[in-house]
Amino acid sequence: MEPNTPNFDSVARTYRWMEYFSFGRMLERCRFRFLARCAQARHALVLGDGDGRFTARLLAENPTVQVDAVDASPAMLAVLRERAGRGCRDAGVRLHTTQADIRRFTPIGKDYDLVVCHFFLDCLTDGDVAALIERVLPHLTEDAIWLVSEFSIPEKGWRRFWARGVVRSLYLAFSVLTGLRVHQIPNYANILRDNRFHRGENAVYQGEMLVSEVWERRRT
Repeated sequence: MEPNTPNFDSVARTYRWMEYFSFGRMLERCRFRFLARCAQARHALVLGDGDGRFTARLLAENPTVQVDAVDASPAMLAVLRERAGRGCRDAGVRLHTTQADIRRFTPIGKDYDLVVCHFFLDCLTDGDVAALIERVLPHLTEDAIWLVSEFSIPEKGWRRFWARGVVRSLYLAFSVLTGLRVHQIPNYANILRDNRFHRGENAVYQGEMLVSEVWERRRT
């Protein structure tokens, strides 16, 4: 693992229960909200799926999709492979995992029609997100979609103050547990728009603190 890369190995086996204790099943609802949009996906790039709950469901419900899953944590990838293998008999054939700091990762193939980032972009800065999208874009099909689930700060009202407090506490916890140095959610929406994506379907949860979104490529 490279210097300055957050180390999630220590929470790999307990991450699901930490999440359930904090948010119940709400983060899972976000992850799976638009799973049906993935039914026709042929080649998916899944970035930072942690313990692999989305990857496992995707492989189980789409019997032909090939999945490339990338994460900096070898322990998280091990849990992801185990979970995918339990839920899908041929996961060993259709799932390929890569251990890499996504701030430096560049895909190899050029035919991804699905990119997935569930509660991962919040580990990056605006500059990291812009650079990531720039590296990934040449490897996407023209009809590719980008699924994002993320924390969000409402624009106004009491929910804004509540969400800011929750997000700050999460960043503090993960800075202690993993060495994460990022402290605010990047403006990934504007960066996606700048790269010819537009937000299609979307859903909000927990007083607008959680969002699940489908970003589609604009036609030129």
